[in-house]
Amino acid sequence: MLNWVLVDEIIKNGLKEDINNIDITTDNLIDDESISVAYMLAKEEGVIAGLYVAERVFKILDKNVNVKFNVKDGDKVEKGTVIAEIKAHTKAILKGERLALNLIQRMSGIATISRKYRDVVKDFPVRIVDTRKTTPGLRILEKYAVRIGGCHNHRYNLSEAVMIKDNHIKAVGGIREAILKVKDKIPHTIKVEVEVESITELKEAIDAGADIVMLDNMELEDMKKAVEIGKGKVIIEASGGITLDKLVQIAEVGVDVISVGALTHSVKAMDISLSII
Repeated sequence: MLNWVLVDEIIKNGLKEDINNIDITTDNLIDDESISVAYMLAKEEGVIAGLYVAERVFKILDKNVNVKFNVKDGDKVEKGTVIAEIKAHTKAILKGERLALNLIQRMSGIATISRKYRDVVKDFPVRIVDTRKTTPGLRILEKYAVRIGGCHNHRYNLSEAVMIKDNHIKAVGGIREAILKVKDKIPHTIKVEVEVESITELKEAIDAGADIVMLDNMELEDMKKAVEIGKGKVIIEASGGITLDKLVQIAEVGVDVISVGALTHSVKAMDISLSII
């Protein structure tokens, strides 16, 4: 599920950021031949994501590293769970520790909140999806963590699908104009999504040939009307300030997709530690 060429680039950039020449502490304290065993410990309950990414950090530093996983990505663990054991050159463990933890903590935090959102609406025929509100440079890892948590991905980048938003509409002069203009230029394989803020805009988008409509910050009553009008004609996505406490009400309306920026943009990293035995 991960493109390792891109993952390795992320890791190498992280290592270069941390070690621009030598690790002045480790390289002056530790012998090259020294081997150590360390373990990763979950210091709170959560859903694990990024085990193989963390392993890759150490593998880049020490090709002979041996990592034993006690859990797998997607597992929910309790506080105190030893999630992995690492045997490698001591220098590699010490140099890679912070980057490996930064990545697995961030990814596990995303997987944990994604699991909460998924569980709240698991009995409804609706998809919870992420957004592009990701950490620059880490999108591939963060969107992977969303999937591990049980939710889904929206478009990965600006090249994957057309999304006509309010500023596009203002710049072009209207919803109909924007849809017709873009449809005339894109391949038939690309879907067109349009952000709407009212029932009038919804109807205009459907009539002009939109494939997906995003209901932006709509009240529940307007969402209900939008579903009545658009169900079966377009994919209906609810978006804008959606939190866990609002989720069931929105799912009950009957939308097809709920997009949640909070899955990635303001997540608390899961507390995971690494200690040499």
